[in-house]
Amino acid sequence: MLVCALASSCALAEPQEASFNSLDGTVLTAVVFQPAGSPRGTVIALHGCGGLFATRGARKGLLNARHQAMADLLVAQGYSVVFPDSLTPRGESELCTQKIGTRKIDQTERRADALGALVWVATQNWAQPQHVALLGWSHGGSAVLSATDGTRADVRGVKVRPAAAVAFYPGCSAALKSFYQPSAPLVMMLGEKDDWTPPGPCIELGKRVGAEVNIYADSYHDFDSPVGQLQLRADVPNGVNPGKGVHVGPNPVARSQAYARLLDILKNAFAP
Repeated sequence: MLVCALASSCALAEPQEASFNSLDGTVLTAVVFQPAGSPRGTVIALHGCGGLFATRGARKGLLNARHQAMADLLVAQGYSVVFPDSLTPRGESELCTQKIGTRKIDQTERRADALGALVWVATQNWAQPQHVALLGWSHGGSAVLSATDGTRADVRGVKVRPAAAVAFYPGCSAALKSFYQPSAPLVMMLGEKDDWTPPGPCIELGKRVGAEVNIYADSYHDFDSPVGQLQLRADVPNGVNPGKGVHVGPNPVARSQAYARLLDILKNAFAP
């Protein structure tokens, strides 16, 4: 199943639409995928600064290739997948080209959305509240950290606790400064050469809180993308070298390794 999904040779998982309230009161929309039969568990998948949807090419207006590939992979393994959209309901299409500090949507909103998704999933008749995981990429990976920060009152106030929290190349500096303490088992997937959200702060955070940290050699930001090639994004004002752009692009070997580890994590987290 893993080889099939990574090769994009399987039938695409079919989406449904749902809506629920963020903890800040925003009415969110979400794309939901269901497996055949009873789900083994549910993964709440949090998009990065580029949002859920492709903005150009054949997939314009549809889930971007990475999100669709993840849905295909997880549904094939028997999991439900919920992709909340944090941007469109707030009038934004992307955040990547906006300087940090000027964005109208940051981790306060992303945390509220992730927590609202946890609450909503727990009320669904197809879900098992004890078998829910958080997964996120980049800005969404940071949201995974924020939504599992046990030092925050709103996190402690939500009774549903994820069985696992997996963050692909998050930004970890804020979590270090806030003395983050995980409320769920945390795993981070990092690119060795990432110059957008560098691995150093996440490595330090992992050591501090006892999280699992996986570092993928010769890999940059977005290393798990199923399409494209390594490129310099000069339109991104943030990163290690502000104003000089950041490198993004796939590493198929690292992607395969990271996704295999993800499936192991979910299998163990959702074990009876």
